[in-house]
Amino acid sequence: MSYSEEDLIPISYLSQYYYCHRRAGLLLLEEQWNDNVHTAEGSVMHERVHAGGDESRGDIIITRSLYLRSFELGLSGIADVIEFHASSEGFEFPWMKGRWCAYPVEYKHGEKRDELEYEVQLCAQAICLEEMANCKVQFGYIYYGSDRRRKKVFLNDDLRSKVQKGAESLHIMMKSKVTPHEIKSPKCRECSMVDICLPGKLKSTRNYLDMLMHQIYGDDDV
Repeated sequence: MSYSEEDLIPISYLSQYYYCHRRAGLLLLEEQWNDNVHTAEGSVMHERVHAGGDESRGDIIITRSLYLRSFELGLSGIADVIEFHASSEGFEFPWMKGRWCAYPVEYKHGEKRDELEYEVQLCAQAICLEEMANCKVQFGYIYYGSDRRRKKVFLNDDLRSKVQKGAESLHIMMKSKVTPHEIKSPKCRECSMVDICLPGKLKSTRNYLDMLMHQIYGDDDV
């Protein structure tokens, strides 16, 4: 299936989807958002990265804020960084001379760790670049700002399959207009959307109505 320009969903929502389906739905369908210290730190980091210009370091060209899109996946977004390494075994890119191997680099706050949602987001960026430039991307990196370390991520078939399935699920969600139900988990404690999502508090219509009445009248009898 091929999507149109109007159908494209932000690549970053794919990361949200693999973190929590409901979080992705609140963003995608209800345009809800709330910051906490983690998201604020991440925003500051991305602003700094995108504010920098392109640069050349010998046989490496660093490109920032490159627009990416895939009509096959129905995704689009802005890459933090794409590193292009000169190589005789690389590929020709329409906007560059010579042959290059491309490696996307996604910037995240915090210390180096394993996060599936980040790896899926990185892989989606690579697939978009492959479609746009008719190239192949073997791996990329996730850079963690707190300890200034980066993790090498091989973009294997399993990760590519997760990108495909996640993108399809987001488009199904968009078409159905149904936000997934909340599922309480340890992730909720760190989630900036916890006060919007209300995990564990919407188990029934009665609970929801009781919560609304309490917000209006406090502890008084109603």
